[in-house]
Amino acid sequence: MNIKDYIRTIPDYPKPGIMFRDITTLLGHPEGFYGTIDALVQHHVGARFDHVAGIEARGFILGGAVAHRLKAGFVPVRKKGKLPWETIGQDYQLEYGTDRIEIHKDAVKAGDKVLLVDDLIATGGTAEAAIKLLERAGAEVLACSFVIDLPELGGRARLEAMGKPVLALCAFEGH
Repeated sequence: MNIKDYIRTIPDYPKPGIMFRDITTLLGHPEGFYGTIDALVQHHVGARFDHVAGIEARGFILGGAVAHRLKAGFVPVRKKGKLPWETIGQDYQLEYGTDRIEIHKDAVKAGDKVLLVDDLIATGGTAEAAIKLLERAGAEVLACSFVIDLPELGGRARLEAMGKPVLALCAFEGH
């Protein structure tokens, strides 16, 4: 299965010059969705994870399915103000300004082994913030898995510089 065949590219979204990689077509295709989850899980067979953390929003869909298959709990990494109970958060830089992600303060405990999952790794800023947040909460992020890598933006290298193994099922050149 070639995962790229199931991913729609939308030119000039959300702004001119950006080639948006839309995985909703992948998620909506039974073979594509199953194959993607299977590929993400197969890479980690034999590893023990207490939790899979998924970054809002597409990371919830992928991460929940991966957690189920790995028999692990699921931790939603959400944008600021979206979780209903006490949270801890991590700020990170955007192109213009900052943003914040949060988890419930009891989402992980000291020593928990975590797999971080999202649909796409671009600059790596959000994933790096998620790693810092989970580790500040006491967990150990053992690996990071993505469907798509945009290598020109350097996210994979950024996470690998943190000592995190990175899996991406496919890569697209450009932005």
